[in-house]
Amino acid sequence: MYILGIESSCDETAAAVVEDGKILHSNVISTSVKEQALYGGVVPEIASRRHAEYISATVEQALRDAGMTIADMDAVAVTFAPGLIGAVLVGVNFAKGLAYGAGKPLVPVHHLRGHIAANYLTHPELKPPFLCLVASGGHSHIVEVQDWCRYRVLGRTVDDAAGEAFDKVARTLGLPYPGGPSIARAAKTGNPRAYRLPTPKVEGKYNVSFSGLKTAVVNEVHNAEQRGGAVNVPDMAASFQERIAQILARKLLDAAADTGAKTICLAGGVAANGRLRQLVNDGAQKLGARVYLPELKFCGDNGAMIAAQGYYEYQDGNLAGLGLNGLPTLAIDYR
Repeated sequence: MYILGIESSCDETAAAVVEDGKILHSNVISTSVKEQALYGGVVPEIASRRHAEYISATVEQALRDAGMTIADMDAVAVTFAPGLIGAVLVGVNFAKGLAYGAGKPLVPVHHLRGHIAANYLTHPELKPPFLCLVASGGHSHIVEVQDWCRYRVLGRTVDDAAGEAFDKVARTLGLPYPGGPSIARAAKTGNPRAYRLPTPKVEGKYNVSFSGLKTAVVNEVHNAEQRGGAVNVPDMAASFQERIAQILARKLLDAAADTGAKTICLAGGVAANGRLRQLVNDGAQKLGARVYLPELKFCGDNGAMIAAQGYYEYQDGNLAGLGLNGLPTLAIDYR
């Protein structure tokens, strides 16, 4: 079964063709990240306008790269939640028109479910149940994936998401957007023990909080400036990366130990962070658990992950009509 996946929840306009949820035939991404970098983060209005400009050509290119046409598709899958609502609506409305005009089923896909499904593209043998940390610019969840379309949230951020914290700290340190890759690059020459950053306390054993950690970095920078100096950027980047990676890895591994999970996955943009990958791999070995990591190209937003999850949503009977609307927020375990 061939699924055309369309993604437009943030600043990437993406489309892909995936067969049976696991076999990639094309994956095209048109991004406005360079323009967004001028403002230090995503400007929703700009993102929405660029989606409207890029989406038709992006979908056409995905079909062309796959050597197929819309007539060859068995369904059209699209991110409908969560995300920047203006951006989401561009993808949803385009997908509705395309599906209706081609007489194809329309499959609504939750963005975080798509991130998890990116692992199926890298590891076709992976099957639920497993435990997954989904960490990105807008989300930080520890999810028990019970079946292809069944989820239970064990923990989540109570304030800032991990990716959001990376972006804000990078901006404070004068590093370019997006923050995750910038901090990782700067951290390569830094000392991760140079600055003593806090581990925020939060209710809920598997929940996380990054607002206080972000504020601690901001305060260090401001205090240094008030003394007429400056923080050592590589050292601060390394210290911040180490702390946030330790928090995420520890929470995920604690959940794995408590639930007895022997299969652990990472997903989302922050899953590309090398230090986080290392800590999770090392901890999983001690638990006797196996770790599955998505290829770096599937960590950020992309159409392939939406097409992959769209296959399983289709098999589960999760279809939509022309009344489908975009939603800015929606729990991953919705039914």
